[in-house]
Amino acid sequence: MHRLLLLIFVLIFQYSSYADSSFVVDDIRLEGLERIPDGTLLNYLPLKVGDPFEFSQSTYVIQELYKTGFFKDIKLLKDGNTLVVKVLERPAISDITWSGNSDIEDEQLEEILTDIGIVKGRVFNPSALDKIEQGLKQQAYFSRGKYAVKITTQVTDLERNRVSIDIKISEGVIAKIKQVNIVGNTIYSDEVLLSELQLGVPGALDFFTSMDEYAKPKLAADEETLKSYYQDRGYVRFAVESTQVTITPDRKDIYITMNVTEGEKYKVKSVALAGDLKLEEDVLRRLIFIENGDIFSREKMVQGKDFVQRRLGDEGYSFAKVKVMPVIDDETLEVELSYFVVPGKKVYVRRINFSGNFKTNDEVLRREMRLMEGGELSNSKLNRSKIRLQRLAYIEEVNVDKVPVPGTEDLIDININVKERLSGSFNIGAGFSQNQGFVFNLGTTLDNLNGTGEKLSLNLNRDNTGEFYNISFTDPYYTIDGVSRTLSTSFRKRNTAAQNIVNFLQNNYGVNLSYGIPLSEFDRVRLGAGYEVTEIIRGTNTINDQVTEFLSDNGAVADANGDLKADFKGFTLLASYTHDTRNRTVFATQGNSQSILLDMTTPGSDLEWYKITYRNKFYFPVTNSITTLLRTDVAYGDGYGGTKVFPFYERFFAGGLRTVRGYRSNTLGPLNDGVGVAVPAPIGGDIRTVASAELIFPVPLMEKPPNSVRLSVFYDIGNVFLQSQGGFQADELRSAYGVSFVWLAPIGPLRFSYAQPVNSQPGDRQELFQFSIGSFF
Repeated sequence: MHRLLLLIFVLIFQYSSYADSSFVVDDIRLEGLERIPDGTLLNYLPLKVGDPFEFSQSTYVIQELYKTGFFKDIKLLKDGNTLVVKVLERPAISDITWSGNSDIEDEQLEEILTDIGIVKGRVFNPSALDKIEQGLKQQAYFSRGKYAVKITTQVTDLERNRVSIDIKISEGVIAKIKQVNIVGNTIYSDEVLLSELQLGVPGALDFFTSMDEYAKPKLAADEETLKSYYQDRGYVRFAVESTQVTITPDRKDIYITMNVTEGEKYKVKSVALAGDLKLEEDVLRRLIFIENGDIFSREKMVQGKDFVQRRLGDEGYSFAKVKVMPVIDDETLEVELSYFVVPGKKVYVRRINFSGNFKTNDEVLRREMRLMEGGELSNSKLNRSKIRLQRLAYIEEVNVDKVPVPGTEDLIDININVKERLSGSFNIGAGFSQNQGFVFNLGTTLDNLNGTGEKLSLNLNRDNTGEFYNISFTDPYYTIDGVSRTLSTSFRKRNTAAQNIVNFLQNNYGVNLSYGIPLSEFDRVRLGAGYEVTEIIRGTNTINDQVTEFLSDNGAVADANGDLKADFKGFTLLASYTHDTRNRTVFATQGNSQSILLDMTTPGSDLEWYKITYRNKFYFPVTNSITTLLRTDVAYGDGYGGTKVFPFYERFFAGGLRTVRGYRSNTLGPLNDGVGVAVPAPIGGDIRTVASAELIFPVPLMEKPPNSVRLSVFYDIGNVFLQSQGGFQADELRSAYGVSFVWLAPIGPLRFSYAQPVNSQPGDRQELFQFSIGSFF
């Protein structure tokens, strides 16, 4: 109404300003412009010098200028044959402030304001105030289920025709779902269908869940989930006819009703392959897991398409397309499937370009590639190459782009951008562990020595249980075929009394040389040899007859202090086989890692013994953010040749953070006879059996949990056994369940667990809360 009255006033004014209704514009004079350039107004003005101007054109000219949104008032005047355009500019936005947005990042809020034209320096239009409220509600809050959000804006006039805008947000609470109803289902019950949905009403045992927090994207996803559920079971014509979402007046409770039509169950009549297959039909048909007479499944239908496309990609047809064309016969309730293959041209790699490797030599990255320049492009080999690069300790992130070569249809360049980690580190730190007491670490590690990928490590570790020094050097590509070589030397001083086990002192030093030999992408053999000297001194506390007898039988003598002492020298051999398909080496989320290790002394050594260890870690994702880990650790040791008994200082132990949580470290298993001591001490075993199941999930209440944090619930079971005391006994296994938290903090790894033993026995040393801070595990 205001604008209409203004137009009428302007027209009356113009009419009274000059009697001549038309004239030729000799010049155009602009008045009232402050910030807007003259050229901008002239560009929008639908007139130019030399044009005839009539009174009837005034309305059109003024409307065109108002459309720009730049002006609050516009007048057209005549000064002789000069057209005078007099304007009053709208104020400019000088500043925009907001508060109360705890759920939305400032960057997202700023992006929404930009989309609706609220930007510093731009012209302010009062009509934009409504856009602010509606834009924020629709784009930011309603999609998150926050229907009670309140948004107020305050505009303050400033000097020099400027304004500031202050936006206050009261986000309110997320509307909670009180009920979800599915109407029209007769084949599957409400309970079955509701269990498939993201949205719903939480049960009594559903903790840290957001399933009752309504959001439009979740509802759309649930509709598609229902459709997939039915179509994967043959109900091709299933449809969600309508969905009603009702919100209570206080905007806190939501009721959802989904009306569905189930339809009939369909079978597959035929499956055909057509087009330019490039491979034998039998080869591709084996990749389609749906056959004539099967109940129709959309999942299997799409899966077959993806498998065929992937197989063609491995043969160099990286841009192959496979179209599935189902023909539905509603009378016979059958579906004919036709897979039409469009392979395109075979694609070759022209160049492989690396960027971002400021420290790492180009050849170090290139040797991890499973593709070669000039060779066929294989998508699976390219994906494997990316994983191999990601597994390097000095590479944090890898991004791969396939860029077609201009002017060709069968050549691409592969551009690989890497983000490097710090390849060298010097660490000095301290911490405390319940098992090791005060821990002091000093060391330096170069994971990428001079950009060559070689690793040099020097470490010193001191704690209440003793000292450990180690120097090692690894060349991961000692040969061009990927054979690695590791040289290491170490010294260890150990006081077992501080480790909760039978008391003796152990000094050990040795040198080792080992080679890692790749058998395939996922399999590796390691072979090594070394020389080791071990000094054992029997302790004066918790003296054990087995320790005394073993030392006496193997040449131990009493020193000047009366302590029984023995030195054992010998050559060691190491052999291991590892199969590793994990997607990461730290905090993996899928894949399997299993290894079998043989560690032994050679015939002719002072002591002849061997140890065999089998370890398995199996990660499989439950959802995108939840992973299940199944872990097994089984070990066996014995003497051979002239050594009849497995050395007591090589025995296995259980209990603590690394084996069975909830029990004090190294306290499970056989005990000594307790002569002269109040509490018998563990003596270890020559058999160890440990297993664990963990459910790993993100930290609750965090939108983007960091990759360095892992939270899980677990169940541990295991123990150690002596052959001389009957060997493995299932009824002696100890178990516990609990929760674990691990954080790879800058100061060092932090690990906490709280466990509740399930079947502890009298004499077991329970330790419900366990932690390790600043020590490696």
